[in-house]
Amino acid sequence: MKLYEGQKGSTLQVVHMELPVQTERRLEVLGMLEGTKITVVNRKKRGAMIVKIRGTRFAMGQSITECIEVEEV
Repeated sequence: MKLYEGQKGSTLQVVHMELPVQTERRLEVLGMLEGTKITVVNRKKRGAMIVKIRGTRFAMGQSITECIEVEEV
């Protein structure tokens, strides 16, 4: 499933990312790699999300969350 489909409070694991190279590298620097566990802190109606990655909260827009493949842990 895609990251934007995740429900508030769920823990997900990154399986694959299909993003532009710059965006993907930036997320990797912030700690989001394949295999990383993510907790969905909050969701907005239009696909934006606040997620917790390795103890740090990040906000991401729908253009990013729809390109990240995840699975439930």
